[in-house]
Amino acid sequence: MFLTITTTGTPERPATDLGYLLHKHPEKAQAFSTSYGRAHVLYPEADDQRCTAALLLEVDTVALVRRGKGKGRGGAPDAALAQYVNDRPYAASSLLAVALSAVFSSAMRGVCVARPELPAQARPLRIEVPALPARGGPALVRRLFEPLGWTVTVEPVALDAEFPEWGDSRYVRLELESAELTLAEALRHLYVLLPVLDDAKHYWVAPDEVDKLLRAGEGWLPAHPEQKLITSRYLSRRWSLTREAMERLELVRLAETDDSEVEDIDNAVEADTETEEKPTPLAVQRREAILDALRAAGAARVLDLGCGQGQLVQALLKDPRFTEIVGVDVSVRALTIASRRLKLDRMGERMASRVQLLQGSLAYTDKRLVGYDAAVLSEVVEHLDLPRLPALEYAVFGAARPRNVLVTTPNVEYNVRWESLPAGHVRHGDHRFEWTREEFRAWANSVAERHGYDVEFRPVGPDDPEVGPPTQMAVFELSTATPSTTVRNENRNENRNEKEAKAA
Repeated sequence: MFLTITTTGTPERPATDLGYLLHKHPEKAQAFSTSYGRAHVLYPEADDQRCTAALLLEVDTVALVRRGKGKGRGGAPDAALAQYVNDRPYAASSLLAVALSAVFSSAMRGVCVARPELPAQARPLRIEVPALPARGGPALVRRLFEPLGWTVTVEPVALDAEFPEWGDSRYVRLELESAELTLAEALRHLYVLLPVLDDAKHYWVAPDEVDKLLRAGEGWLPAHPEQKLITSRYLSRRWSLTREAMERLELVRLAETDDSEVEDIDNAVEADTETEEKPTPLAVQRREAILDALRAAGAARVLDLGCGQGQLVQALLKDPRFTEIVGVDVSVRALTIASRRLKLDRMGERMASRVQLLQGSLAYTDKRLVGYDAAVLSEVVEHLDLPRLPALEYAVFGAARPRNVLVTTPNVEYNVRWESLPAGHVRHGDHRFEWTREEFRAWANSVAERHGYDVEFRPVGPDDPEVGPPTQMAVFELSTATPSTTVRNENRNENRNEKEAKAA
């Protein structure tokens, strides 16, 4: 992964001033450790007339995979070879943007202690990126850089030079030239727009990314014609963060228009004004009900079966009484998002030892799931076809056999209370069915009877006197009175086999 920055100069303003601005001496080759490899800064040419600084990032693909997996401590599993063989070592991406910020942090902030007058000086700049992924093609590259004062030369890279009929790849060679920008402005443009063009980030996008975007975009992003696209892509299309960033950018734009401060614009509501309390979302109520049930059961080692994007796993991690938490899902994509949500690559050793993410199907028995205190099936069963429920039932209640099992599922009777839900529709397009309270109780009671569990039912959310709660929960607990029918049958089979073996 490679990028060069070139400037020209005169005897009065030598090009080697670039060394002062970057805080890297032109006569030295320097190396810096990063989380994903090693960054090198060197100067292929450096004299008064012309100076070029090169940033070479050597990406350690193994380290990249290990950090993505929480260093083997339960990150999202993905056995595909693409983890190790991909474009990350060669094409500019968010990895290079982070390296720019780390290696040239003072230059990006416009700070030069030795020559404080230099950062404010516009100078001729030429930036070359030999391989840049550009989702949107050369046209998008121009739309992003030209409004910022760059002269853009962009050349598509063919999929294979020997087979031109195959067309172009998504990569381009990029050259940017400008005579009216400071180095700090140029670096901030690259820091934001490299991952925007790649349309991907190698790390979980947390809320503090909004502040990073606004700092790097100061002075140019509020007025950029592609502001919405830049904001959305930079924040990995997380709509809540994108909305927050757009609102703050609009305040900045209004403040600049009125030649005033943002604080003077954003003063419609006093800081101590009381606002109407918003209702707690049903998903939050559901997680709280599950956590309360697990605490009441004294569970310490918990399975989240069908963990999805890891919201419940994240909530469990916040309570130290849950000493081992395992999230299981069939979707690698969901587990990858869960890993980013949990920040497994940055998690401390003690916290990381408590959590693990596994890929697996709940339709099959899995020895890894045996021996836990509790298992949670939260909004899972309704995503299975009814004929597949017996397989899930046996895998959880018959094979894994945790002491407690918690199952939540929508109450279809409550759907008439959702104003936005058309009559006769289920709540989610992937729901194969939704049970009435009577149907759910019948299923849960039959499962408990077959496998030796006791079961009780609890409402989740407001319990409507006519149609019941929006979510229904069954709490199963292994019965201490008699073994289950399944266990008795297995014992009979084992005894029969032993007798037949002795007779033989």
